[in-house]
Amino acid sequence: MRRRTFLASIPAAVLADTALAQEGTPGSQGAPAAGQGGAPQPREPLPTRWKVGEDRFVRPDVGPGDRPVGASFASRTAVYGLSGAAGSAHPLATQAGIDILRKGGSAADAAIAINACLGLLEPTSCGIGGDGYAMIWDPKARKVVGLAGSGRSPMALDLAMVRARAKNGALPALGALPVSVPGAVDAWWTMHRRYGRLPWAELFQPAIAYAENGAPVPDMVAYYIRRSLAAFRRPGNGIEETANALKVWGMADGKGPLAGQVFRNADLARTYRAIAAGGRDAFYQGDIARAIDRYFKRIGGWLRYEDLARHRSDWVEPSATDYRGVTVHALGENTQGLATLQMLNMLERFDLQDAGFQSPLSIHLQAEAKRLAYEDRARYYADPKFARVPVEWLISKDYARQRAKLIRTDRINTDVRPGQAPSRGDTTYYTVADKDGLMVSFIQSNFRGMGSGLVADGPDGRTLGFMFQDRGQLFSLKDGHPNVYAPGKRPFQTIIPGFATRGRDPWMSFGVMGGDMQPQGQTQIIVNRVDYGLEIQSAGDSPRWHHEGSSQSMGEDSAGLGPTGLLRLETGVPAATKAALADMGWRIGEPDGGFGRYQCVEHRMDGATRVYAAASEMRADGLALAY
Repeated sequence: MRRRTFLASIPAAVLADTALAQEGTPGSQGAPAAGQGGAPQPREPLPTRWKVGEDRFVRPDVGPGDRPVGASFASRTAVYGLSGAAGSAHPLATQAGIDILRKGGSAADAAIAINACLGLLEPTSCGIGGDGYAMIWDPKARKVVGLAGSGRSPMALDLAMVRARAKNGALPALGALPVSVPGAVDAWWTMHRRYGRLPWAELFQPAIAYAENGAPVPDMVAYYIRRSLAAFRRPGNGIEETANALKVWGMADGKGPLAGQVFRNADLARTYRAIAAGGRDAFYQGDIARAIDRYFKRIGGWLRYEDLARHRSDWVEPSATDYRGVTVHALGENTQGLATLQMLNMLERFDLQDAGFQSPLSIHLQAEAKRLAYEDRARYYADPKFARVPVEWLISKDYARQRAKLIRTDRINTDVRPGQAPSRGDTTYYTVADKDGLMVSFIQSNFRGMGSGLVADGPDGRTLGFMFQDRGQLFSLKDGHPNVYAPGKRPFQTIIPGFATRGRDPWMSFGVMGGDMQPQGQTQIIVNRVDYGLEIQSAGDSPRWHHEGSSQSMGEDSAGLGPTGLLRLETGVPAATKAALADMGWRIGEPDGGFGRYQCVEHRMDGATRVYAAASEMRADGLALAY
């Protein structure tokens, strides 16, 4: 749709309202003055300074500064280097990764060092109590390989027991019930054995040093730690004990660190030293595993030494689809990665470039594709070792063609359901690339926030220093559902790394963190780059949409959002676009900070010379570096 045609399609009342809103903006050229066209309407006074203790300083009339190059909304420029690049959610973690690369380490080595640091520096999103997944560009094999580090449910916990303790037909978010085997450490070990160059123990030195000496806590991490601890202290939350979590993160007031306050975690440093010395076996078969076993027996939980001892990660073959000449890769297994491919296959049926960047039609088409893909996500995605997942059918172009016919360009579809398969059938993300062309796209998470609220006892009255994930909450309790709970089964996973190639060459190692936002965010990055030509930093800085209210794979629909759900739009989405989307039938929600966090390393060739470009998320405290 051309701009002139698009403007003509917006109701005149919407354009008039938008114009009036712009005229009434304080400081705008069109603002009516007293005595000229009537007295100005009274409005709330705008803040003149950022008050101490407040999380945000909001001035709706103030926009970003002017950059002389790049997109007008971009926060900064991508960083460039010839020898390596890294991007993560914490500057110190990114620096640790670059240091490992400079020492001769591989991208896999740097990825492990970054993740170990993030477990200390960003415990609100990740840690060794959670799972991890990777997609890796292997320059020798010239292909993308996948690594699934997903833990399984405890063998001592059966479906009847889970149902007896369920809340509103779903597993609770906190406590021992949703805890599954942590898969991250074995994923690191498995990746290192194939792609590592430096000694295993050396990769933990930066994280151990920060844990023992301390590091200042960034604003967002401090904010979310304090929110998590408040939830853990809330009466009736189902957590068997909270003393250990408060011992690790409570600080002096028991409420958590403040922004800029120095945080130390000697307990985690001791656990890291054991893993550095003993490898993955120290965690899954050694003293750490025995301490975990004793702890869950003490609190009445179900995770046992035997569950840890039998855990192994899996090398897997990623799925892929072509989107306008770019091959987008995704992990199937028990993740939601297929949703990204499904969305892109449907969107390929529409001319998004003609629809226009940040236009109502473009966002409408993307959100409708999401709703259709997520109904399939809720119906079919599960551990393939327990269920037959119709992967090839789900990501086929023929199926996408059928689904795309359900999308109307002028209004929202009020009856979205999963397709009929043939009868046969909070998170942290970081990315690293090295001088030899190895690129690692890694995502790791404890699931919701900091996780289950449970921190295991350690020796000498201390703790192990990390929190267990609550990933098991994503099991379904419905009979016959492929994702129904079973002992020794991997739950549906929201965490998905991203990777895109062009021809036989790598292009982007990227990811967007944040629960169900991840396929939505990955799709928006690909669309921004392929359809709208944005470079890697502005593709992430561009205002995002986030649709809530699709059916959930745990068998529980989002409550109170109605049949069409809620479409949240960031502040930067044009006012006319928001109004036109509402006129199409979308229920528009206010921004809530749930738009994901992005990192990316792009591979380029300048003649025969490899160049890396790296970008990081402006919505968080992260950093991208290259050298």
